Amino acid sequence: AAAAPLISSVQKLVLYETRARYFLVGSNPAETKYRVLKIDRTEPKDLVIIDDKHVYTQQEVRELLGRLDLGNRTKIGQKGSSGLSRAVSAFGIVGFVRFLEGYYIVLITKRRKMADIGGHAIYKIEDTNMIYIPNDSVRVTHPDEARYLRIFQNVDLSSNFYFSYSYDLSHSLQYNLTVLRMPLETLKTETTQTGQESFDIFEDEGLSTQGGSGVFGICSKPYEKYVWNGKLLEAVRNIVHRDWMLYIIHGFCGQSKLLIYGRPVYVTLIARRSSKFAGTRFLKRGANCEGDVANEVETEQILYDASVMSFSAGSYSSYVQVRGSVPLYWSQDISTMMPKPPITLDQADPFAHVAALHFDQMLQRFGSPIIILNLVKEREKRKHERILSEELVAAVTYLNQFLPPEHAIIYIPWDMAKYTKSKLCNVLDRLNVIAESVVKKTGFFVNRPDSYCSILRPDEKWNELGGCVVSTGRLQTGVLRTNCVDCLDRTNTAQFMVGKCALAYQLYSLGLIDKPNLQFDTDAVRLFEELYEDHGDTLSLQYGGSQLVHRVKTYRKIAPWTQHSKDIMQTLSRYYSNAFSDADRQDSINLFLGVFKPSEGKPHLWELPTDFYLHHKNTLSLSQTRQSYTYWWTTGVLKHLPLPFDEVTCAENRRKLTVKKFHKYEEEIDIHNEFFRPYELSSFDETFCLAMTNSTRDFMPKNVGIDPSPFTVRKPDETGKSVLGNKNNREETVLQRKTAASAPPPPSEEAVSSSSEDDSGTDKEDEGAVSQRSTPVKVTDTGDNTKITENVVQSTKDVYGVNLSDIPSEDDLAIYARFVQLGQSQHKQDKGSQQFSSKHQLDRVINLIPISSFSQDNIYEVQPPRADRKSIEIFHAHIQAGRGNMQPLGKDDFLMYREYIRNRYM
Repeated sequence: AAAAPLISSVQKLVLYETRARYFLVGSNPAETKYRVLKIDRTEPKDLVIIDDKHVYTQQEVRELLGRLDLGNRTKIGQKGSSGLSRAVSAFGIVGFVRFLEGYYIVLITKRRKMADIGGHAIYKIEDTNMIYIPNDSVRVTHPDEARYLRIFQNVDLSSNFYFSYSYDLSHSLQYNLTVLRMPLETLKTETTQTGQESFDIFEDEGLSTQGGSGVFGICSKPYEKYVWNGKLLEAVRNIVHRDWMLYIIHGFCGQSKLLIYGRPVYVTLIARRSSKFAGTRFLKRGANCEGDVANEVETEQILYDASVMSFSAGSYSSYVQVRGSVPLYWSQDISTMMPKPPITLDQADPFAHVAALHFDQMLQRFGSPIIILNLVKEREKRKHERILSEELVAAVTYLNQFLPPEHAIIYIPWDMAKYTKSKLCNVLDRLNVIAESVVKKTGFFVNRPDSYCSILRPDEKWNELGGCVVSTGRLQTGVLRTNCVDCLDRTNTAQFMVGKCALAYQLYSLGLIDKPNLQFDTDAVRLFEELYEDHGDTLSLQYGGSQLVHRVKTYRKIAPWTQHSKDIMQTLSRYYSNAFSDADRQDSINLFLGVFKPSEGKPHLWELPTDFYLHHKNTLSLSQTRQSYTYWWTTGVLKHLPLPFDEVTCAENRRKLTVKKFHKYEEEIDIHNEFFRPYELSSFDETFCLAMTNSTRDFMPKNVGIDPSPFTVRKPDETGKSVLGNKNNREETVLQRKTAASAPPPPSEEAVSSSSEDDSGTDKEDEGAVSQRSTPVKVTDTGDNTKITENVVQSTKDVYGVNLSDIPSEDDLAIYARFVQLGQSQHKQDKGSQQFSSKHQLDRVINLIPISSFSQDNIYEVQPPRADRKSIEIFHAHIQAGRGNMQPLGKDDFLMYREYIRNRYM
């Protein structure tokens, strides 16, 4: 038996309304399994939801809705006035929220596919709908309700909020794959224990817990810190089935395709923004009393070979790093209207209490060593940023006294601003040295053992690599935590350099390059740099109110002179945003995350002079438990270091998992079915994300005879984009890409409205959007362009020897039409009627045979299924009948025909 992530079976929703109730009908994409939520509309202030936990077939749901429609009509037999009306179609529930009147339900009405990790789709929310639940007859109005609603909706859910039905976005890839590799013995005991009390609605599918071709479906509890709708789902968490719960993260998600001589490798960047102590630039600084810091973002770069899709057979690698404000009590007073307000330390913390809580969280999640890269200024005429450095050094020195020396926190101070100003130093070379030493200490995650060639001829850098080597590959232990004052510009460049160094090791571990080194000005690094700049711009807009001011090119000193005027504009934009709009955004975030809960008789959100007391719980009540000044870590954490406590197999971590056993072709764990959707009419463009940023199309020079390797250094002016057109086009392309992070998609990708009238519950997902551009690129055609392209692009006749544009012959079209009709008639059969036995037959059909004699890096071939003699005879007879040659009927045929007539007509 193996393990696989559980796929939510509620991916399409339709909300039906009657006067007294809302009925939320959710189904899986194939529309074979349905669930129904009943929401009461007669309660003015309470949320009454009933989930019968029953799984309906399509037929049963239609009958149920039909009965509800009949029962709710005003007069019996009256056809005109429908008792049950369809209110809205959706793709998931963000949550339920209440201000001073009744509850609202927030639904995702448009989505767009942004990335794909091993067949698990990651979607961006494009549009949401907020619906008031109580009906007008019981509504108790309140004068301030509309203002709260406006503040809540100020959090724009259509900008950079992401979700997935089958992949846990709040955890790293290393965690998600480690959970799937848990020893099966522990899982077996788990299924027997949780069989009754958890959500085991279907019986165990007739599978014995031992043996068989069963698969354990595993769903882990999300990591609360990075979930943004946790408070919105709190009201229903213990009432409804797990499949209704859709957890969303906020930050950035981008994916690009690196083509290595035609072999597709997907480079994905996911940034998770912390929902604890969240807010805007000058209003959220330092840490709160629970050790959560401002602007804390976990960035993960995932690399995988897209030619093999499954988590068990494919090659996956990831590297995680973190940014966050300096973990001390400090702030900046913005009432002075200065561009750089003075930094003040608000509370003395001689025993580094806040820093201890913060690093304890990090040890639990990442293991050791924790490496701090502090980029703030060390030398200043007037002491400003240095205040933070001195205090941080003292805190780290204090905490390290009590940790074992091998797990001590490593502190690297590096004044990046000073090095940038100096003419002699190259900032990025120095950063590269730091990056190499950091990646050597932490290692990275890869889910396959070292390939045979790197065992025979190891690179000298490879043997010095840290991390933890296990039988199934390598684990990253520890993490780099980068900070400057704002954690925006300097931090992004430093993280890019560390990411670039880790990317080289990742490519080497997957056997794609022969040395773990990557040069600047190669297609691979340009593609990665573009992803990182989008990532930096997006995070900077969320926290600072403008895009990045200093980019990688600025530090490489190759930025064009026009860049300086753009930098000044971004600085002014940031200043304006901080001075005028940040307070409103902070209020919205506090309301959305449930930090502030409106209630009668208490001051309103806009009446509070400060939100300090909301974020610092210890100001309102004294904590009962005092943390030790010396043993400042959680018990059990130290025992497992350098491994993170969260990934260790122990009873406490097993309680966070939901485990259930399925047959291996069951929809809940069949990712092949989920990705390819054989029951839908799909297109190549959607399924294989052809519009994704691509190293060959977007970065490789278009000159004929050029080396197609993405690891060849190009001249600075040689890129795929520079040949495509004149200066204006290039600028438009860059502008388009830069705004992609914050702006809605261009009109061609605009989502189709999802409230289409269609009874089956199907929704039109937004069409162009599925093509999943992390960075949409729009190039306008001019006359010059087309001439250039004509010379470069060869015709299909030249390349393949046939002209693909010739119209197919009539015979071929007739065969195709017959094939389509067969497919349609097959599709009409009720999917639900397929018997369970067919799943067992598939076991004998799909047979993987290893080709290579090396067991570690192997590829497989599939033998075509063998048909028995009788099936072949029937098939031949079918072909002959199509040509008009009918076979003589035998005795059995006559008997069968007589039986048929008797049953049908007599």
